[in-house]
Amino acid sequence: MTSPGCPASAHGTAPVPLSGPRFATEPATLYREMRRDHGSVAPVVLDGGIPAWLVVGYRELHQVTGDPALFSRDSDLWNQWENIPADWPLLPMIGHKQPSILYTVGERHRERAAMVSHALESVDPFELKAHAEQFADELIDGFCGAGEVDIIADYAMMLPVRVLARIYGFSDEVGPALVTAMNDMIDGRERALAGQQHLARSMVGLIAEKHARPGEDVASYMLADTSGFTHEEIAQDLMVMMAAGHQPTADWIGNSLRLMLTDDRFAASLFGGRHSVAEAMNEVLWEDCPTQNVAGRWATRDTRLGDRHIRAGDLVLLGLAAANADPQVRTDASVLTGGNNAHFSFGHGEHRCPFPAQEVAEVIARTGIEVVLDRLPDIDLAAPADALTRRPSPWLRGLTDLPVRFTPTAAVPSAAL
Repeated sequence: MTSPGCPASAHGTAPVPLSGPRFATEPATLYREMRRDHGSVAPVVLDGGIPAWLVVGYRELHQVTGDPALFSRDSDLWNQWENIPADWPLLPMIGHKQPSILYTVGERHRERAAMVSHALESVDPFELKAHAEQFADELIDGFCGAGEVDIIADYAMMLPVRVLARIYGFSDEVGPALVTAMNDMIDGRERALAGQQHLARSMVGLIAEKHARPGEDVASYMLADTSGFTHEEIAQDLMVMMAAGHQPTADWIGNSLRLMLTDDRFAASLFGGRHSVAEAMNEVLWEDCPTQNVAGRWATRDTRLGDRHIRAGDLVLLGLAAANADPQVRTDASVLTGGNNAHFSFGHGEHRCPFPAQEVAEVIARTGIEVVLDRLPDIDLAAPADALTRRPSPWLRGLTDLPVRFTPTAAVPSAAL
């Protein structure tokens, strides 16, 4: 289907719908076909027939993310806003006039990124690890006696948000509702707007509470910043931080455990040994990155990218997973990357995931995986590897479930912090 004004129409090539089961079942093959049929920049169609470009080439993605003057984060530039209905399910992911760090540009964005980074740098890494260990133990205590569990629903999907909620300043009790809201929002389907609204209300309430009674937490440090950001702006940034910090980290845990349980390069040896958790986690960032595609950048003027003519106001989506698999940089995908971290899984350029946020995510994910392997040393897959399914999302790549079995063991409650 070619919608009116579709950027692909001038090239005579049919755009690829950015939806459907193949993003869940065989994304690597789909991205290879896009690269074969369309080159490094593929025309795609979003829900409702909305046209966009998907960058699948490593070099081209580096160009887009490294040139904010030409490829801006300012969504007001989009030439499709008149075609976007008020209930468009992707609005939570492609916001219009949202006062968050995602859509701020220039010096104001640099000031805002500094505020977020400084607040996250205030988190003591040893306390963060202790929080992650405490919540991981509590979650495992809830199922370790059963001998089997869905490690996604009952562990990976619960752990990151509980840790993040605590360091941001929330009470521990709000975590489960935040998980539901964020999953609804990020999957971009019928409950996306409701999930966004719940998350927004939660952040506004947190900011009001911390304004009245500051604490030793991320929200309070952001409120104490002297750069003059409003409460609304800080609430928006906390929404971004929570969404970007929870779901990809949960998927990082799940995808890494899947790799270690199913891939011959990481499966338990005859002596019970494993490759390091860190090595498996890095491999996931290359091969099975939690964030497949990101929206996006908007061209500030007519230009060329790859072999495509990009019009002013066109939406350019960042194909992180596809770029990571570009054969120009991954000539042999069967070879372990050996710690190479030149992947795009955290983005690139001034709008990349801030380094302190990357470190927070890595501590939570690595601690979560290590505690599982320590508490359940004989953990094994309880279903055929080819029966595992993914959420039907072109944006985030994560498992719907990961059934495992293990020898039942007694709960060992951790001491409250």
